Amino acid sequence: MIRYALVCESDHEFDGWFASSETFDAQVAARDILCPHCGSGDVRKALMAPSLGKGTKKGLKIPDASTPADMAQKMSMMMLALKKHVEENCDYVGDKFAEEARRIHYGETEHRDIYGEATLDEARELVEEGVEVAPLPVLPPRQAN
Repeated sequence: MIRYALVCESDHEFDGWFASSETFDAQVAARDILCPHCGSGDVRKALMAPSLGKGTKKGLKIPDASTPADMAQKMSMMMLALKKHVEENCDYVGDKFAEEARRIHYGETEHRDIYGEATLDEARELVEEGVEVAPLPVLPPRQAN
């Protein structure tokens, strides 16, 4: 796996993981990579510092950049930001999500970004029809220490 620092046309920075550089190139060409901040498909690699491997060199151990707990915290914050972005920028359609997604997909109603609830079977049917859908992250309840 290769991790790239990415940037969109609006200079939003984010990371992406890819099986190979060829996979990244193909996804960029197909505009399959979208900025998580603004949804832009105009994405390119950002300037990156080289990745330093773990181990020792001349007796110096290079410390890990972050702990698993730090990474889990960062991931939680990113999922929360994604959920908040969707809730603030998309129309909530409740349990009519599958129906409304189809209407938008087939041009029966004006395109707009929506979110709501769907059963697993409804989601599978949408995917089989070519309707682009993705689940919102479900965050565990915060626990007091």
